[in-house]
Amino acid sequence: MTPAPRDTIAAIATAAGPGGVGIVRLSGPRARAIGEALCRRGLRARHAHHARFHDPDGEVLDDGIALYFAAPASFTGEDVVELQAHGSPAVLQALVASCVALGARRARAGEFSERAFLEGRVDLAQAEAIADLIAAADLQAARAARRALDGEFSRRVEALAAELLAVRVHVEAAIDFVDEPIDTLGGAALKARLARIDADLDALLRAAERGRRLRDGLHAVIVGPPNAGKSSLLNALAGSERAIVTDIAGTTRDLLHETLRVDGVEMTLVDTAGLREGGDAIEREGMRRAGTELGRADLAIVVLDARDPEGGRRAVAEAIAGVPERLWVHNKIDLSGDAGSDNADAGTDTLYVSAQTGAGLDALHAALGTRAARYAGAGEAGAFSARTRHVEALQAAATELAEARLQLDHEVLELAAEALRQAHDRLGEITGRVHADDLLGHIFSSFCIGK
Repeated sequence: MTPAPRDTIAAIATAAGPGGVGIVRLSGPRARAIGEALCRRGLRARHAHHARFHDPDGEVLDDGIALYFAAPASFTGEDVVELQAHGSPAVLQALVASCVALGARRARAGEFSERAFLEGRVDLAQAEAIADLIAAADLQAARAARRALDGEFSRRVEALAAELLAVRVHVEAAIDFVDEPIDTLGGAALKARLARIDADLDALLRAAERGRRLRDGLHAVIVGPPNAGKSSLLNALAGSERAIVTDIAGTTRDLLHETLRVDGVEMTLVDTAGLREGGDAIEREGMRRAGTELGRADLAIVVLDARDPEGGRRAVAEAIAGVPERLWVHNKIDLSGDAGSDNADAGTDTLYVSAQTGAGLDALHAALGTRAARYAGAGEAGAFSARTRHVEALQAAATELAEARLQLDHEVLELAAEALRQAHDRLGEITGRVHADDLLGHIFSSFCIGK
């Protein structure tokens, strides 16, 4: 564990822009002394003090409330002072400058949360949940982040890690009795225990995948042949002219991203170049990028010209083969007069719309909302937020656990013990029990300055 920094940091802890109240936060060994110098009075722990805030030259900057939290009973585990002033950006910046003049330094992005982690106040998954809670765009996402911050995810990871550690101890002890068959050393019970751990790990991985989906949202790629109306459909769903639309085939050359919230779940829509044989060099590059985007898509929204849907299906069949879910959208029904345009079957994977007139778009919104909610596991009890790195760590742990079980079946105890150690370490990466400094730097650099 990296030792906690011993300097004192300061930053604005409230959102940018004017507001009724703004907060400047100090953390570190000189936080109380600097706070008392600014307030020109003593500060008692866990008491609200009304004070005038002065700069180092004695000029009054503002008046407000000063709060002092003595270590270790604070967010960061260090002495913390919070100055609640009026929310003028100029006043708050002047307060931070005064803190710096009195011996603090300006905090890096995420440094308060990083110190909370380094001081053992939160683990790494909980620290990331702080950022997820701040970024939550609806109540459902906020509740999931709150559960992760409360330790729901971490407790399940730690329970699995403790089970793995116990099995490791058993296996490594058995190595000293290499001449004995594993069954005489409790092998049957050990294998049964590993099977239970495997089942628990699989359940946690599925829950983390739902949490990651709830946090990151559904990644949907709009794909189809040229001139099927993909860009027009994106504009209609976005409610603005985001993409250039013409009657010329191949107008869209590059990827265009638009983020929507559908029934409380975030969805990223990606407009792509039309798929066809031939095209110039730029268009072929656009089609290559479309293929790459489809490789990581959760949903393909396949837009077909309602006047020739079968031709469009043939054009995209190979490109969408690996996408987990598809939604077929027959566009331009205003030109085709398609009889299926009533979209009566709410559960269908085929919809009939006109991006030009708006016909069928309500049904399309409903279909996207249903898929987004199902994909994210929306409404499931106990859902917690998770990140891609958590899912990848759990997947790596599952791979190592499978290897350990295989080696145990072959009674190669040294390799089984090593695989169990690797699985244990992968779980430790989630909570920060095992970490690299560059991983911490990457995680906390994405936080707000005041957190």
